Amino acid sequence: MQAAAGTAIINPAVLAKLAEYSNEFAAAMPFPHVVIDDFLEPAFAQALLDAFPAFERGNFIGDGGEPGGKSTLAKVRSLGPAYQQLDDAIQNRAFLDAIGRVTGIDGLIYDPWYLGGGTHENRNGMSLDAHVDFNYHPSERWHRRLNLIVYLNHEWDQAWGGCLELFRDPHVDGRASRLVSPAFNRCVIFETSERSWHGFDPIRLPEKQADMTRRSVALYFYTKDRPAEETAGRHTTFYVNRQLSERFTEGHALTRGDLAEIKQLLEQRDAHIRMLYADNTALRAAQDSGLTGHLLYLAKRAFVRFRR
Repeated sequence: MQAAAGTAIINPAVLAKLAEYSNEFAAAMPFPHVVIDDFLEPAFAQALLDAFPAFERGNFIGDGGEPGGKSTLAKVRSLGPAYQQLDDAIQNRAFLDAIGRVTGIDGLIYDPWYLGGGTHENRNGMSLDAHVDFNYHPSERWHRRLNLIVYLNHEWDQAWGGCLELFRDPHVDGRASRLVSPAFNRCVIFETSERSWHGFDPIRLPEKQADMTRRSVALYFYTKDRPAEETAGRHTTFYVNRQLSERFTEGHALTRGDLAEIKQLLEQRDAHIRMLYADNTALRAAQDSGLTGHLLYLAKRAFVRFRR
């Protein structure tokens, strides 16, 4: 009975095809992933959408302290019965083992704090640059292994953007290897590794739909161990700023939309540079504080004087 409760939220048609999805996951390019339509029981997926939190209820304050176009909420159990059922299910061994069958990863661990996960909502104009995720749980000694995203958008045209992008290497090729439109009850499961570059392209809604938002539920899973050849030193999320579109070639006449895109790219790069400078300043402040900082200062002073 308890095992059944763990998979009760999943569409039975999906459970019947786990072996097929496993083959798709292993063979997918540019890194292991699978796209599963109608992933959840239809009524349950609708219940999640009906109880989706208002934008202002989540964390929508950006790094600069100003309101932004993205809102997230990690305390999913506060959202009512549907999200409580979701939380109960995804920590159940039967659910974790089902996802393990698809991905070939045993011993999956759910994150009870939803760090970085939970409900995600993005407004018109938002995008997400290509990145690889942090590779260890921030507070536990767990390896991050999988992202599972369920989209909750009934009306969405791929031409509106907001599509999940999977990249081979955004440093070399700014074009995504695969685009996945965020359609209602569509689930994407992908391996998180040092090469799982992903993001989503800019949301550009028509005027009549400009008040719509891109909604999803993001779930992250971990394991206690990871194969040595896949293990890297602990790091935070690595971002690569979006490259200029290939349509910007010699002789191209700039449109108003082109100028807006160039301005946005420059703003994103400036924000990235400011973030790096802030991180560097904070690191130096931490190094300079306390006994360790004083000893480091004396060592640097001695080194400089010795060189002279």
